[in-house]
This record gives sequence, C-alpha cells and structure tokens, in this order.
Amino acid sequence: MIAEELANRLLEAAKARGAMVTTAESCTGGMLGAAITDIAGSSAVFERGFLTYTNAAKEEMLGVSAATLSAHGAVSEEVAREMAAGALARSHADLAVAITGIAGPGGSDNKPEGRVCFGLAQANAPLHAETTDFGPLGRSAVRQFSVQNALMLLIEALETPRA
Repeated sequence: MIAEELANRLLEAAKARGAMVTTAESCTGGMLGAAITDIAGSSAVFERGFLTYTNAAKEEMLGVSAATLSAHGAVSEEVAREMAAGALARSHADLAVAITGIAGPGGSDNKPEGRVCFGLAQANAPLHAETTDFGPLGRSAVRQFSVQNALMLLIEALETPRA
C-alpha cells in the first residue's frame, strides 16, 4: 500500500513539473517500474525502465564501466551513479533513478545482505548516490523497501525547487 501511495505522489509531482521518469533496476527486478505503471495515467510520466540484473547488462544497456564494476562491485554507489547517468542518457526522461543491491539471502562482511545503493540523475544537476542498509529482513522486504526508497528519491527531486 505504501508503494502505491508513493507512486501516486510521484505521478502528481512529475505531472506538475512536466517531467518524465526512467528507472534502472537490478535487485528489484522491475518492481519499481511495476509500482509506477500500476497507477492509471502513468504513461504521462514514465518513459521507460531498464532491467539490468547482470554486470553485462549494466555495461551493455547503461554504459556502466567495466573498470567501475571491477573496482567497486555491482553493489556500490559508484555503479549506482553510472546506472542512473546511463539511464538518463539512454532515454528521453528528465529524471532517472537506479537501484543495485543485495536483497538476500547471502552477502558478505563488506557487503551484507540488505545493502542497497541508489543513484539519481537529472539534467543540469549533480549525480546523487546513497546507500541504505536495510538489514537481513528477507529478500521480499528488502526489495519492497528499496522500491519505496527509490520512489521517495524521485519525489524529493521533483518537489525540491531548483535554483
């Protein structure tokens, strides 16, 4: 229910700004795009979604650098930034959000289960990235919280006045 409320709020904010949105998803497997397109009228603001589950897909579809993947791993703010920038560059959208993480089970000491990195790109603005450690809540919960967080990032970007 929360994702539906956030998706409705995103649609309202994007329509008010006349903005189109694109998504680049890894660990959420298209759940973010589905949450947005579950709302009637989403075609007015949702331009496209990239589902890039493998490193090869991230490189081929979004232009993520093999060097970045090698140096930092797929679950990193560096990769999230490149995913968002690539989605923005390869779409007709005004705003892009990216999600890459470890939904579980599994993980490591350096990258534990529940760690998710988000990237945000928009024209004429610096790239933004952040990491959230949701913890070992289980695959489904981590993915749901990731969708909610990504929706909030988009909403905040659209509702924040530009200088």
